[in-house]
Amino acid sequence: MAQSTPALSRLVVGNWKMNGGPDQLYAAAAIARATAEDTPEPRIAICPPATLLHRLSHVLMGSAIMTGGQDCHVEAAGAFTGAVSAGLLAEAGARVVILGHSDRRQGSGEDDALVARKIAVAIDAGLEPIVCVGETWAQRNTGQALEIVRRQVRGSLPPALAGQAFAVAYEPVWAIGTGERASEDDIAEMHRAIRRELSEMFLGSRSAPILYGGSVTPEGAAAILAAPEVGGVLVGGASLRAESFVAIIEAAREADRPARETRRADRD
Repeated sequence: MAQSTPALSRLVVGNWKMNGGPDQLYAAAAIARATAEDTPEPRIAICPPATLLHRLSHVLMGSAIMTGGQDCHVEAAGAFTGAVSAGLLAEAGARVVILGHSDRRQGSGEDDALVARKIAVAIDAGLEPIVCVGETWAQRNTGQALEIVRRQVRGSLPPALAGQAFAVAYEPVWAIGTGERASEDDIAEMHRAIRRELSEMFLGSRSAPILYGGSVTPEGAAAILAAPEVGGVLVGGASLRAESFVAIIEAAREADRPARETRRADRD
């Protein structure tokens, strides 16, 4: 399959979800040691539970690995018991935040409009949003996948994103945590469709990477990253194990080599 070079270096994001205690910080330190090379590419982020964010940011201080939140509240502050605002995430060291994940869309009833409002507050707090979109198995099985994802992209991404750093993560709901994943052809088709939507919405901009998520493993990462328009991966369970996550990062680093050499030649 022909490879299409993304405009930016790839982005690899680990989403720990509601997993990991203090001992998980040792795994993060091991990841930082194993990926400490001269090149800052690919960009790497780890999004732990909110209770670990400040400590993880301290552990990773001095490394190139960013930390992030898994969600944020739609309001900047206020009487919202149990909620975490984008500003609080940033104060704890976060530089990115995952928004619109299917765990939130499916489990908490979040719609595109709410995701768009969260993106706006995240930008105001100086965070880079990683916006998740994806179809259910029933939607794919009835031929609605492309339309559903296009609608999510258009409904979730506010005009305020123009000129801002952000990423879109395509995560088919049926592939998350199941051991199943979309085929390389299906991934390429969906990523091309998302790129077309982004180009129309943001005047041809190609700066936002499009990630793939959903049962990403070290064994399958290289094939995923070789698909056209795949600008990185959003990793779930495999990001909890240092050896697995490092292997995925190395696959992204290798996939990014041609683009990296082109960027260096352009600078020279």
